[in-house]
Amino acid sequence: MKDEIYARVNPDCIDMLTKLIEAYDNLGIVSTVEQSLGQVVIRVTSDTWPQVMEILTHLPFAIDIETTGE
Repeated sequence: MKDEIYARVNPDCIDMLTKLIEAYDNLGIVSTVEQSLGQVVIRVTSDTWPQVMEILTHLPFAIDIETTGE
């Protein structure tokens, strides 16, 4: 089941990532795993996973998707 997306961003971008995901009708919930490394997990549902992945590929900053919970 696709329910968690682990990613890494510039630590300064964690807040922006959280706000962007929340702005899209709360498609997911962003939690910080390790702030100093910019590691986050985005919790999604199987229904919202495709939309969140689409958003992540068009962010105004770099993001490295590490795993997608598949």
